[in-house]
Amino acid sequence: MEANSVHEITIRTTCVADLATLFEFQLDGEGQYLAAFMPKNASDKAAYIDKYTKFLSDPSIFMKTIMIGETIVGSIAKYETEGNAEITYWIDRKYWGMGVGSKALELFLILEATRPIYGRTAFDNIGSQKVLERCGFKKIGTDRGFASARQMEIEEYIYLLAYKADRAFIFVALLTACPVFLWFQGW
Repeated sequence: MEANSVHEITIRTTCVADLATLFEFQLDGEGQYLAAFMPKNASDKAAYIDKYTKFLSDPSIFMKTIMIGETIVGSIAKYETEGNAEITYWIDRKYWGMGVGSKALELFLILEATRPIYGRTAFDNIGSQKVLERCGFKKIGTDRGFASARQMEIEEYIYLLAYKADRAFIFVALLTACPVFLWFQGW
């Protein structure tokens, strides 16, 4: 992927046909280690497909597939846990360090208006921490939990996005408040 290809990133509704590819991404050992909090049966494809097929029809879960052109490069979703909205994402390791996660989360947060929304990441998953911080999330605390991918208890950082005025929101607000000003400014 060329450096400027990050601008070609799109997100679209996840469909059942995407799940086999997304399953393969989460088999990556380094990815599992960094994600840390994996299901016990992470290598069971049938269980994965069944679980995520059900998620696709759950109205409390908002799932998107991350694309570069016609290539699936990851997934991103909002789900509810204990009454709180949380974000989760997984990027194919071939695309780590290229801004894919940050751009996908930025696009996702325009579509998913739920606030506050939380993000959690293992204490040593620096890449995921940077993704959250670039998109306006603030570290608000820590927790400890058993990380099945590591077979040990580890520290987890908790992030929060209380509110973010994205460009689309600002444009609509300005258009409502002062349409003549926007026309004059060339918007």
